[in-house]
Amino acid sequence: MSEANKLPRTERNRVNEVERTPSAMDARKEAGKMFATDYDDWSQEEKEEIFEKVTEDIRHEDFMYGCYECGICVAACPSARFYDFSPRRIAQAVGREDVDLFFEQLNEDAWDCSQCFSCNRCPRENSPGGLITIMREVAVTENLDSAEEALEGYERVIYKIMSTGTQVSPDMIQPEAFPDWGPSAREESEHMDEWRKAIPPETLHTTDTAWTVSDRTIAEMFMIWHETDVLDMLEEIDPGIHMILTDMMEEKMEEGGWAEED
Repeated sequence: MSEANKLPRTERNRVNEVERTPSAMDARKEAGKMFATDYDDWSQEEKEEIFEKVTEDIRHEDFMYGCYECGICVAACPSARFYDFSPRRIAQAVGREDVDLFFEQLNEDAWDCSQCFSCNRCPRENSPGGLITIMREVAVTENLDSAEEALEGYERVIYKIMSTGTQVSPDMIQPEAFPDWGPSAREESEHMDEWRKAIPPETLHTTDTAWTVSDRTIAEMFMIWHETDVLDMLEEIDPGIHMILTDMMEEKMEEGGWAEED
């Protein structure tokens, strides 16, 4: 075990920054000894197989061209303000095929990304956010525990979308349900009553939808999720919410007469 891994998590990150530099990654790759992580119980073959699922994705070649080390993506990244997160490290690990570091990021760093794609201002036209999109999808399809844990709080959001056509109502924003939303989730939860009194729009006075979405539109969205295998991914993460949504939507589509339409 390296000296870095003997330290508490908060201190380890500072030590590992040195080990994550491009020259250090290249040296480890050449020596055949990659990054020591908390996921060493996984075999190297298993890690490499998952890594290849990311790099063989058709989108990968459009998201990764090479890194200048300029740091523009980090400077633009809102998640980097709140977490030990760097989109540049994601691109470096994938580009240099540091499989062990990649696997650590797949289980940890990838879930700190806001998916705002501010990092797309890269002068080399890399998209760390795009890479993370693929990484998250692979984490879900491979049934990684980290994916299930990270997405646990979103089952209510998914249900809200499919049942009403909208997303998060103010009362749903609770820090314990959305720990990856940073300190703003706690602030919003604590001050919601004052904000409701200060802001006139009716949407902040109720947990109901701010506007009405037709059942036909919701049914079309359900079919898109079905055709793109999103529902299959949801079933693997949370069979319970998948069953509830499927039953609800099949009944709604049958009542609307849309079940057999294209």
